[in-house]
Amino acid sequence: MEITELNQFITISKQNKNIKNLIVAPAHDNDVLKAIETAYNNKIIKPILIGNKTEIINIIKSNKLSLSKVEIININDDIKAVQKAIDLINAGKADILMKGLISTGKLLKQVLVKENNLLKGKLLSHIAIFETKYYHKVFAVTDVAMNISPDIYEKAEIINNAVNLYNRLGIKKPKVGIVCSVETVNPKMQATIDASMLTMMNKRNQIKNCIIDGPLALDNIISKKAAEHKGIKSKVSGDVDIILVPEINTGNVFYKSLNFLGGANSAAIITGAKIPIVLTSRADNDKSKYLSIALAACL
Repeated sequence: MEITELNQFITISKQNKNIKNLIVAPAHDNDVLKAIETAYNNKIIKPILIGNKTEIINIIKSNKLSLSKVEIININDDIKAVQKAIDLINAGKADILMKGLISTGKLLKQVLVKENNLLKGKLLSHIAIFETKYYHKVFAVTDVAMNISPDIYEKAEIINNAVNLYNRLGIKKPKVGIVCSVETVNPKMQATIDASMLTMMNKRNQIKNCIIDGPLALDNIISKKAAEHKGIKSKVSGDVDIILVPEINTGNVFYKSLNFLGGANSAAIITGAKIPIVLTSRADNDKSKYLSIALAACL
């Protein structure tokens, strides 16, 4: 299976027999509510809105959104709204958590509380999946928003989270490129050492269900022709599914360059928790938020 465009997430999510319950906190945000309305009207999710009820209703009315029959829970405190959402997830009343009008740090701080019982894997990580006219299929970039400067063991877990997501989407052996500024191992550049070790871990079946290669410069990951020009033979070059960035600064710049300069569309979630967490940038438009909801609903 190959996913060539983000709209395939909409098709896949619609095929689910049980419509997923999505809970958003705090929900008084224009773009978030517009994205939820689109997903709701397309029967991808059933939303539960938590937040300032007066503000939520005002946004619904002023934008003429068809959310008048949706459940709204009135909680004016942002942290208490997130905690209520987590309580409902643990009670089995919601399948997806979505970030509303709150900072990423505040939301994830509540998710990471051990007593809240949302952690599944060893590590939470962010994955953004992009569609651009300059590449023949969608590809993921991880981690651009969660882990600041991961060591090699954390990078292995970030890869595992991304591979697990791709496996659940029906892609059995996703190709993972470890991006660095050069394609050779340099003892003075820790990212290249990590990349070579991750590649070896994959060859020895320590990281499974994928094909890993690195270090590779970005041109060698994206373009097979560029790789061949440099004498690089790689199964990943020109056909990458997942790009692992060395740290958050590289990832964040890459993410925003694709969106704001490259005209790419994206969908993004947090993986590694018991449920998918829809987490997009506050600058992302309602289309990106809708596609992110659709991605979460596929899982």
